[in-house]
Amino acid sequence: MSRSLAIEGQLRPADAKPNTLRREGKTPAVLYGPSLESSISLVVDTHAAELLVRDARPQKTPIQLSIPDLPWQGTVVLQEVQAHPAKDTLYHLSFLAKPEN
Repeated sequence: MSRSLAIEGQLRPADAKPNTLRREGKTPAVLYGPSLESSISLVVDTHAAELLVRDARPQKTPIQLSIPDLPWQGTVVLQEVQAHPAKDTLYHLSFLAKPEN
């Protein structure tokens, strides 16, 4: 796959409940990795996340992740996708930050 994939994430409000976010069309996500001091709770647009999950191979495909609220921007891989088993709707995404070379 030659085209690059990209998604934008927003910082997840501390008081936001996951089911409320899902009703608003957002999917909870987390960004973690050795280059980060701690994990970062995010939300991504559900439609954009569905397209990303369709096109990206977990743990393989590089994805450009931007977070406008933070100075961090970089390449990640989709580490884990959690979905409802019967409804096939996204529940949570995990992004692993790739180390800078």
